[in-house]
Amino acid sequence: MSGVDVRVFLLCENRLLREALLRILGKRAGLVIVGASGYSLDTLKNLIACEPQIILLDFLGEAFAEPLLLRHLREALPETRTVMVGMEAKEEHFFQSVREGAAGYVLRDASAAEVLGAIRSVAAGEAVCPACFSASLFECASQALTMQENLRSRGPSELSRREQQLVELVCGGDTNKEIASRLHLSAHTVKNHIYRILKKTGASDRISLADHYRATARNDRSRAQDRTPQTVMGARMIV
Repeated sequence: MSGVDVRVFLLCENRLLREALLRILGKRAGLVIVGASGYSLDTLKNLIACEPQIILLDFLGEAFAEPLLLRHLREALPETRTVMVGMEAKEEHFFQSVREGAAGYVLRDASAAEVLGAIRSVAAGEAVCPACFSASLFECASQALTMQENLRSRGPSELSRREQQLVELVCGGDTNKEIASRLHLSAHTVKNHIYRILKKTGASDRISLADHYRATARNDRSRAQDRTPQTVMGARMIV
């Protein structure tokens, strides 16, 4: 960080973890702890006023309830990045955190050095992924890219540009309410769009729609691998 201290806010419900992080990180050169608290509306106001570079968050319940905490923080503090700490090695929690905008995910058995490394890496613009999720993350990214290419290649008579956006979000697991928030539409408009997409594609519901495009992505990727030798570059996992 070239001599510039990283401003960190500890938004941790677990008091023991919060106090331990405060004690450990408070002694580290290059870090400034600008606040430490459990979750509350007053805390959010204080957090936003502090304008931290990094938020350490240790819980999922409030983060993914309405209003969506991580999205709210991202809108209020677009330059601030969130690192989930003390997390369980559950793939669904990891992908939920990624989808909501977390830039780092640190497991509960991580060492103090690993937490510190995650903070510094995320502050430097990198993302932190536990090694146990790396294969799934690469697979998910590959499917998403192939799916986007498939959707873009479809003629306008099949799916409009807006409908393609909706299909991508449906495949990403977003609800109608979340899609409406992302695209600044009403929930009713999203529902109508989904209905027309199902009619055009012949899918019976949103689950079969997502399954169809995921299967298409896998088939296209398999054909591409059969045609072209693949070279896999090494990936550096930070945690």
